[in-house]
Amino acid sequence: MIATARAIFTLAVVGLATPPMMLLQALLLGLRLPGSRWLPVIYHRFVCRVMGVRIKVIGTPSPQRPLLVVSNHISWLDISVISATAPVSFIAKSEVATWHVIGWLARLQRSVFVTRERRTQTARTANHIAGRLSDGDCMVLFAEGTTGDGNRLRPFRSALVGAAEALAAPDEVVMLQPMAIAYTRINGLPLGYQHRPLVAWCGDLDLGPHLWALLKAGPVDVTVAYGEPHVIDHETGRKQATAEAERAVTGLFLTAMHAHPAQTSLTPVTSEDEQAPQT
Repeated sequence: MIATARAIFTLAVVGLATPPMMLLQALLLGLRLPGSRWLPVIYHRFVCRVMGVRIKVIGTPSPQRPLLVVSNHISWLDISVISATAPVSFIAKSEVATWHVIGWLARLQRSVFVTRERRTQTARTANHIAGRLSDGDCMVLFAEGTTGDGNRLRPFRSALVGAAEALAAPDEVVMLQPMAIAYTRINGLPLGYQHRPLVAWCGDLDLGPHLWALLKAGPVDVTVAYGEPHVIDHETGRKQATAEAERAVTGLFLTAMHAHPAQTSLTPVTSEDEQAPQT
């Protein structure tokens, strides 16, 4: 009964706060005011606080630009958690744009939507992302292409890492920063292998029931680990950059999961190509 009341309260508070925040963000974007980059940070920090999501940040988001952040992906909750740590925009599957409320929020955070089924648009999309990077926007790419189970990483796909390669001219460089997200505790208890599906949103799970179950489960602890950014220049191929990012994110993920430096790797680094990421 208490868990149900807590979930209802959380939905009510977030539901009341979201419309005015969306209107304010639309106004800031329309007037092209710099606050449009920071209002989503404030909003997502509020959402995480109301939901009882406690975020531990390891490392720092790089202030260098242009900057592409490459991360693993576990849950719909990743969006609020990552957005609460820094002003970012996401590279999302095109279906997200059609989702009620979530699609509007994604647009207001200036997400780039990718049609995964149309590989011929990959180059055009990469050029669009490159333009956003050039304008100083920090873009987050979920390089696995889909959500995982929270226990290990899927192979990274290199298609849209080409955005950084496209931007890197002979006299220019792009910074690529690896980042890992790991859910470690729920309701104060360690989140073990069998219980991570409480947070992980993978497969064909419906969002509504998963959201409701997570709200009833209690406070969640999550670690966001930022690694050292490295340079991508015109000599760095996207496959090489993707493989390096996968190794780095894997190490950060293991460190975040086990609270000590990683000594082993999860899966062999075998990057797959040409499919766009999913949020």
